[in-house]
Amino acid sequence: MSKKVNLTIDGISVTVDEGTTILNAASKLNIHIPTLCYHEDLCVAGNCRVCVVEQENSRTLPAACAMPVSEGMVIHTNSGKVRVARKHIVELLLSEHNADCTKCYKNGNCELQSLASQMLTGDHMFLDLVPDKQYTIDIFNSALIKDDSRCIRCQRCVRTCEELQSVSALGVAYRGNKMKISTFYEHPLFEVVCTNCGQCVNRCPTGALIERNYVDQVWDAIYDTSKHVVVQTAPAVRIALGEALGMPPGKIVTGKMVTALKRLGFDAILDTDFTADLTIIEEGHELLDRLKRALVDKDPKVALPMATSCSPGWIKFLEHTFPELLPNLSTCKSPQQMFGALVKTYYAQKKKLDPKNIVSVSIMPCTAKKFEANRPEMRASGYKDVDYVLTTRELAIMITQAGLEFDKLPDSNFDNIMGASTGAAVIFGSTGGVMEAALRTVYEVVTGREIPFEDLNILPVRGTEGEVREASLLITKTKPEFRFLEGVELKCVVANGLAYAKEVMQNVKDGKANYHFIEIMACPGGCLGGGGQPIPTNKEIRSKRKEAIYREDAGMPLRKSHENPDVKEIYADFLVKPLGHKSHELLHTHYTPRKRY
Repeated sequence: MSKKVNLTIDGISVTVDEGTTILNAASKLNIHIPTLCYHEDLCVAGNCRVCVVEQENSRTLPAACAMPVSEGMVIHTNSGKVRVARKHIVELLLSEHNADCTKCYKNGNCELQSLASQMLTGDHMFLDLVPDKQYTIDIFNSALIKDDSRCIRCQRCVRTCEELQSVSALGVAYRGNKMKISTFYEHPLFEVVCTNCGQCVNRCPTGALIERNYVDQVWDAIYDTSKHVVVQTAPAVRIALGEALGMPPGKIVTGKMVTALKRLGFDAILDTDFTADLTIIEEGHELLDRLKRALVDKDPKVALPMATSCSPGWIKFLEHTFPELLPNLSTCKSPQQMFGALVKTYYAQKKKLDPKNIVSVSIMPCTAKKFEANRPEMRASGYKDVDYVLTTRELAIMITQAGLEFDKLPDSNFDNIMGASTGAAVIFGSTGGVMEAALRTVYEVVTGREIPFEDLNILPVRGTEGEVREASLLITKTKPEFRFLEGVELKCVVANGLAYAKEVMQNVKDGKANYHFIEIMACPGGCLGGGGQPIPTNKEIRSKRKEAIYREDAGMPLRKSHENPDVKEIYADFLVKPLGHKSHELLHTHYTPRKRY
């Protein structure tokens, strides 16, 4: 049982657990202490000092986010000394900050801007140091932009990259007034181990790290009457878009989102869930093929365990960190890229369109999808599979620009070509979802029976944040063609976030992991916690998004990917069979070993 500590904050007595910070103790009394470097997803730092408070009988002002409480402590959060100190700290930050707020992408959602409006009155007492700084802006990455002129050196991005993701693409360079957030030898982000996951963007309190914006290019395509603009939307977008437009977290807005996209002027509104189902068919058969080659053919070259390939941040992480394990990666493209390839081929045929006049747009919860779309491997159709990727945040910007009152829009349905989907596709948005969707289909393909879990809910693989989940499934009474799997205990593992991916893949590399199938998502909670989702984000918000995803799955009439009628139709009319020549050409790819720097 935790030891209790009694203290007084602003004249009010409070009792909290030992180890609680002053910041969290004050929150129990509904006293708000401003912060900048603090983020509940990250470790305590106390870098920015904005959260200073006054402690009686102490000569210094401690940082509330970093100082644990002690018995009998008396704290003042709004004394004159505190107010002056906070005001001067924010003024010092602004003196080195490019405060051209009206041109900044984070205008209106900037924590520094909010603090400045709350605290600053009268003239600043510090000189404007911006003209004397040799700032750099890294614009060479197709997914992210790093603008040092807007950085306040809070180090949230560094802590995110090092601790949350175990990537370490960003670090602190130099000291004193020359201190900056830098990459290895100040190389551009695209040249270093950066996975483009965008978690740094989600935690940056200013506009120092943002996604590369393609809103204007998409508007131009919509206005071009010679172009047929097709848009696909990922499953995690529909459970987060409402947050960026004034709705509570976890609100499912699928129908309103489709209506909004129609009114924005897109020619066809389709569902990435369709190719999520298609991915399960291809990936499931690929896993079965690898197992047959290993168990029956005794092929020493077959790479097991097989890892999922839906998360582009995870793929780039593997390319940099474990390039020797790339053969273990499924050759399947992500649902986004499968969709793009089929839009320029199958969809073009169905609609009798010249693919050169089709503009393929995707709405994703992920900044790494922007990088993925620009990979040279993603042109199997003869054209770029996906022309532009927008984040959930960028779609919200377009809806706002169009003057649409989102909460008042009626519901609409996706268009009927490549628009049908199942609950298995919906849960792709949550960690453990790809694994669960695959098992629902693979087990039934192999045995002819539904997977033996109540209501198809495979709870052992439904990962939560900050963990590795292992599960196994005994396969019995198989169909004759899958007799080689009789009695096999299929061993699976789900890793949530790149720090845990590193742990799992190191075990694979060292020969300590006895798995058949691995699912890895780069972001906390999976796609629902992606780097392109609405800001702010925290564990509570991601939990509500997750509940919404599984609620939608439970309400779907079809919940197994192989039951999707549109998937059956595309195999019958176009792809012929899973892992066939055409499906392999369009839906599969390869990846490239990369150096860390």
